[in-house]
Amino acid sequence: MTDRHERLRSAHLYLVCDDRPDEFLAGALAGGVDLVQLRMKDASDEEIMAVGRRFAAAAAGHGALFILNDRPDLIAATGADGVHVGQDDASVADARAIVGPERIVGLSTHSPSQVDAASRAGVDYIGVGPVHETPTKPGRPAVGLELVRYAAAHATVPFFAIGGISPANVRAVREAGATRIAVVRALTGARDVEHAARGLRAAIIGEVQVAAAQ
Repeated sequence: MTDRHERLRSAHLYLVCDDRPDEFLAGALAGGVDLVQLRMKDASDEEIMAVGRRFAAAAAGHGALFILNDRPDLIAATGADGVHVGQDDASVADARAIVGPERIVGLSTHSPSQVDAASRAGVDYIGVGPVHETPTKPGRPAVGLELVRYAAAHATVPFFAIGGISPANVRAVREAGATRIAVVRALTGARDVEHAARGLRAAIIGEVQVAAAQ
């Protein structure tokens, strides 16, 4: 197991976002974000590489992992620790062939059958959701907490519950069996991103019941 994989297994809080200022990244990472995924679906390769290198440096400075969305071909150029692919993106096998065994490959799952298949596909982690409907995934129906419970019982790799998770519902997600969450708006929309990250991390590991985001 590589250092990257050891850090993945000890992770609890995963931020997924588009291009964000350095100040935002610093606050999120200082607040306890363990992984940051850059998602720039419509950007040029040059834009992704420029932003990705900045994200990679920020993550490395805090001992966090940097994941690139859906572009295994740009992993080396950005210095990313791994790639995340969806069910309709590059296959896990193709992504692994490009990034190699040292880097991380993650996969989105939306059903029990996809959770089971992912466990056999050689991924390092899975995203499970969307738990709640979210504007970041328009047209994707919510899977609810049942899929979280299924993943907690059956997944053989670390899983992150994702989709509309907020301070108001994170405790229910934890009670369904999740010890890791991935968020977008709960941090990108927070007035104080460091405070919000600290609260979410404490809530998912069961230290406190998080209050409303600041």
